[in-house]
Amino acid sequence: MNYINILAAVKDATNAVENDAEIVPVDFVWDQISSLGWFPAVLAVSFGVVYLLYGWRIFKVLTVICFGLIGMFGGMAVGRTLDNEMWGGIIGLATLSLVSMPLMKWCICILGAVSGAVFTGGVWYAFGLPQIYLWAGAAVGGVAGGMISFIVFKAAVMLFTSMGGSAIMMSGLLALGHLYENTKQVQTTEIHDLVFECTWFLPVILLVPTVIGLYTQNKLMKKSSEWEI
Repeated sequence: MNYINILAAVKDATNAVENDAEIVPVDFVWDQISSLGWFPAVLAVSFGVVYLLYGWRIFKVLTVICFGLIGMFGGMAVGRTLDNEMWGGIIGLATLSLVSMPLMKWCICILGAVSGAVFTGGVWYAFGLPQIYLWAGAAVGGVAGGMISFIVFKAAVMLFTSMGGSAIMMSGLLALGHLYENTKQVQTTEIHDLVFECTWFLPVILLVPTVIGLYTQNKLMKKSSEWEI
């Protein structure tokens, strides 16, 4: 057996994977954006702004909702294998929603770590670095976000609410822009092209409002004497 040829084949396969791997689910993101109608898009923008700027006032409810959704999708995936997707989703939703209430601080710290991972992963993607190693950039943010969340609890609240609000708001705005393009006599695809062809576009529209939300929430928190876990 020629081990040199085997090693060369493995190297070529690895290089091909590194060059062609698409880790970021851009198609999925675009499907969610393009499926929104005018009314859901306006609601998304409205709720996203409140989430972005005032999420710290309702962070407990938002935490329960986030973990409930995680449980629902996880339960649906498990239920799909058991031919009972609906009940799997219901059980998963109820379970994680109930668990998140007594473990509120831990759940918020987990959301802070995930938000940190998304933040640095977004920066990695924006600079066009190999997606096959995207986990490395995300891991740095996840560890940093988790550590900060445990040290400064308010940071976790601001981070996950700012990022969540930014994602919802910008999804609505992109959907409105896409719908507007479709109303033109000569339809354009500028938003579609930005999403798919410019790696910096999605990270920028997610992270810039996130930073604005962090700054604004920090200012508002300092003026509020009623904020507490």
